[in-house]
Amino acid sequence: MFMDNWIHALAQFEQTGTPCVMVTVLEDKGSVPRGAGSKMLVTEKEIVSTIGGGHLEHIAMKTALQMLLDGDHSVKVEHFNLGARLGQCCGGMVTLSFEPVGQQRHVLALFGAGHVAKALVPILATLPFKVIWVDERDAQFPAYIPDNVEKRLSDDPVGEVATLPANSMYLVLTHNHQLDFDLCRAILKRGDSRYFGVIGSLSKRKRFDHRLKDRGFDQAAINTMICPIGIGSVKGKHPAEIAVSVAGELIACYQGEHISSKREHATQKQAEKRSILVTEPSENPNNKNNEKIRA
Repeated sequence: MFMDNWIHALAQFEQTGTPCVMVTVLEDKGSVPRGAGSKMLVTEKEIVSTIGGGHLEHIAMKTALQMLLDGDHSVKVEHFNLGARLGQCCGGMVTLSFEPVGQQRHVLALFGAGHVAKALVPILATLPFKVIWVDERDAQFPAYIPDNVEKRLSDDPVGEVATLPANSMYLVLTHNHQLDFDLCRAILKRGDSRYFGVIGSLSKRKRFDHRLKDRGFDQAAINTMICPIGIGSVKGKHPAEIAVSVAGELIACYQGEHISSKREHATQKQAEKRSILVTEPSENPNNKNNEKIRA
């Protein structure tokens, strides 16, 4: 707890991407615990400073916490009589404002510090992400790391998976196919990914699918893995092009869009093509293929 140094605490919350609600005494009349201008910060895990304690503060804390849980970004103003009904005997009146501060950050675990990751991180720095960037090689990380990115130099990247919050997003972009596969196993074992993408081709996807099945993972779990990653209509192979494409997919995910694997898209497109061939044959009477389809 930072007591009355709420400005310092607020700066730390901003740096770490921790959303909070600032509770402020806007107006006071009569006998009150603390006067106008007093502030309290409420996060999901801690309380900073005080507006005077007692039942008033308890109600204010509950109100602020509910706003955080609901994702409510509107400012609220409420009036309280500090009488017996509120459980306080001050007898005064207090007006409180509840102001959400900061934006909810989406936790993204980024494994690998290669060219695509280096192109992606500056984009993520402008978006509401808390990025945990993991690699074994210190020299691969750039000199500048954005404020919303936590650099983790780890000799055990797979072990880092167990340390991540529930419902995290995962991107596997390492230089080593075996490491990619081991990370996939660890992420699928958790079974709580909000997004799980692995860089690679459809052939890599097929190999991983077979290996994962051999190790006991069912198809429903495997289907949560996105490989290849990125928006399908973006075909470029330059790191910056891939990074923009992947960023678009991540944005779509946190905005609530369902992200399905490219294999599902490919299967669907093949089915659509077959359907068109069967239901809409060419009307050219000389088309031999048309006669075979109708036969």
